[in-house]
Amino acid sequence: MDDEIMTTVGRECYSFDGRILEIFGRDHTIRFHIRHMYVRVTGPDRRGKRVVEIGHGRPEYSGGCHIWRYTAAEWEQARGLAALLEAVQAAIDSAPGHGPV
Repeated sequence: MDDEIMTTVGRECYSFDGRILEIFGRDHTIRFHIRHMYVRVTGPDRRGKRVVEIGHGRPEYSGGCHIWRYTAAEWEQARGLAALLEAVQAAIDSAPGHGPV
């Protein structure tokens, strides 16, 4: 991946350069490296809600995670977020050493 992907969701700016995912918020910045992170998106449920979980480590050995909950309308307005998360997951899956523990 040669190009940075960016999207804004509410008051947060998501940026992914192929290795590092950064989330810039009003009062914080969170950084994740693809070799030490996981992404989980669940939903939509019957009301269209989705949950995005991004964590350090792996889900079964989490080093802490951040969870965002989106209504159907919020997810629809978060243009580019699904594509960004798909790119992050693809980079995680192709990282050397990725696989079951």
